[in-house]
Amino acid sequence: MQTPQTIQDYISQFPQDIQIILENIKKLISETNPQLTQSINYWIPTFKHKWKNFVHFGAFKDHIWFFPWPKTIEKFKSDLQDFKISKWTIQFSLDKKIPYDLIQKIVDYKNKEEAK
Repeated sequence: MQTPQTIQDYISQFPQDIQIILENIKKLISETNPQLTQSINYWIPTFKHKWKNFVHFGAFKDHIWFFPWPKTIEKFKSDLQDFKISKWTIQFSLDKKIPYDLIQKIVDYKNKEEAK
């Protein structure tokens, strides 16, 4: 995989079915908070609030990786029981339906936290 310069470059490197998922996540995040800026950090799609990383996401062979930060994962731990999580990340398996509604809840929460 080439080092992408934009989120769109990153997404375009995947098969069509994965591109659709990544585009949906990108759209969900950007529509939730139009003030977020898009970039590539650590070779993956990143949304930033002002100068600070807001959320990262990406695709791997068998899952979508979503990185909302430890505090947010802890807040949503009960909602994340069906997913593989670590202190920093959530993995959404590609053999299951992507939980866009949960991603929306997480992004809404992060928006409220950033507004404080």
